[in-house]
Amino acid sequence: MLKMFIQLLGKDLALFRRYVYMALIYGVLCGLTVTVLVPILTQLLSGNLPAAVPWLVVLLIGIATCWGLRRYVEQAGVRVGVAVLQGGRHRLGEHVARLPVGWFTPSNTARLSHVATQGMMAVAQLPAHVFTPVITGVVAPVIIIIALFVLHGPLGLTALVALPLLAGVFFLTTKLARRADNAFQRHFADTSQRVVEFAQAQSVLRAFSGESGSTRFLEKAVAKQHRSGVRLACLSALSALLNAWTVQVVFAVLLVVAMLGMNIHLGGTLTEENIIGATIALLLVSRLIDPLLEVANYGEVLRSARGQLDEIHHILSATPLPEPRAPRSPCSAAIELRDVHFRYAPREPAVLNSVSLYIAPGSMTALIGESGSGKTTLARLIARFFDVERGSILIGDVDVRQMSSVHLASQISQIFQDNYLFTGSIADNIRIGKPDASDAEMTEAAHQAGVSEIIERLPQGIDTQVGEGGARLSGGERQRIAIARALIKNSPILLVDEATAALDAENQAAIAEVLAQLRGHRTILVIAHQLSTVAMADQIVVLDGGQIVEQGSPEQLRASQGRYAQFLSQRQAAKGWRITQDDADGACS
Repeated sequence: MLKMFIQLLGKDLALFRRYVYMALIYGVLCGLTVTVLVPILTQLLSGNLPAAVPWLVVLLIGIATCWGLRRYVEQAGVRVGVAVLQGGRHRLGEHVARLPVGWFTPSNTARLSHVATQGMMAVAQLPAHVFTPVITGVVAPVIIIIALFVLHGPLGLTALVALPLLAGVFFLTTKLARRADNAFQRHFADTSQRVVEFAQAQSVLRAFSGESGSTRFLEKAVAKQHRSGVRLACLSALSALLNAWTVQVVFAVLLVVAMLGMNIHLGGTLTEENIIGATIALLLVSRLIDPLLEVANYGEVLRSARGQLDEIHHILSATPLPEPRAPRSPCSAAIELRDVHFRYAPREPAVLNSVSLYIAPGSMTALIGESGSGKTTLARLIARFFDVERGSILIGDVDVRQMSSVHLASQISQIFQDNYLFTGSIADNIRIGKPDASDAEMTEAAHQAGVSEIIERLPQGIDTQVGEGGARLSGGERQRIAIARALIKNSPILLVDEATAALDAENQAAIAEVLAQLRGHRTILVIAHQLSTVAMADQIVVLDGGQIVEQGSPEQLRASQGRYAQFLSQRQAAKGWRITQDDADGACS
């Protein structure tokens, strides 16, 4: 836990060290101030008031110093918390920025969102509000136990033995609820994701869900969170109860030892010295238990913080893609895959097996195959969303692993079926592809992608706000803006994955025309099911089960009567399918 907290601080570690030193000094001073009660009570109970006055002054000075130092320690803790919020989030962002794009699954994205908001805030509150009383609750009892050793050896020894026993019980109770806390945090993140999804997908939910059906996914997530929350609350209450009981048992044992120290037994004698010693010992015992109870009360807070730090550790332990020490630049826009093998996890089935492929610079390759055949994975490996398990991917005779991530990104433009628009104007979203683009470049990219007609019919034109995620635009409009964003980047390689899936026939033809214009000027790899797009390719590659089963020009594959010929006949049959009048008349019979 402490190691992860220190990692979050980074260069601000000096602030934390200063805070810890001050908290330790504060804890020692609190313990010493309590021990001043020993000479005060000894003198008062002996009737020597003048001798007690100097010690009373020392006590008052100690109390005032503790009060002032506590405020200073808390301020130092606040500074550490601010450093965690600022520096920790910055370091988390830097790390996440170096992770492969494939890491950003819905589960990891939800976890990141939860950690960056509530998780970091909970961790930042630890120094000022938790660490100070816990450190004091551990250090002050040690000082008091030393005083007990001097005053009453058996009592001091009993208290010393009790400390590791208490620590063991606290550790066990913390472990008892840790798994429940991890489950709660995971379900909390999932529910947060479902809430955002529920808000963003209202049009889809209302179109396809019946009465109350649109909330079923959200309700299931909330129900899971509720069950995990109830379990966590029960285990937390049980842990807190066991901690308090353990401290009370220690207190009872110390009382018994103190009573035995008074020599009260059959035939024993009770002297004034015994009474004074026992009274002072009982007072120190009570002052010993108070900070221990405070530590027990903070046990659940520390356990919860441990859960948040574990989530942060999970993100920070994700391995970024390695950057080359001596980056190389490609000599052309050719793409080559050499015996590529890839699977998403060690125990999962292979997605690509022994895939070798060459795409000449300036050529257009169409990638086709059944769903799950590995088409999208292949395209994403070229963009280095992941690193291959075995084999290599080269651009211009340079392995993509030998290129810097910045340079690789500059070589590739990507158009995928699911594209995201950022809150802002249409112009802002297109300029993401090239921030310094001129107005002429903007106009050309918008025209090529078919965005011009969208701009013309909107009152604010290209400055129209798209809303969060492009919510104010239709799916086809969002896709065309995403295409314009990729075109304005003007990279030598263009990866296209189902780019026309959300467009009508007219715009599909327009995009096909754009690809035809780019053919010969950029290296294009397109994943498409449109006959017009596939037919214009220089090379067609058919994937099945993660392997290339057919490859060649459209004419060659059509003549071979293989997989591509079957695909072609199926598409032509689907294209020629019509609803007849008889079908329409009998539709409701």
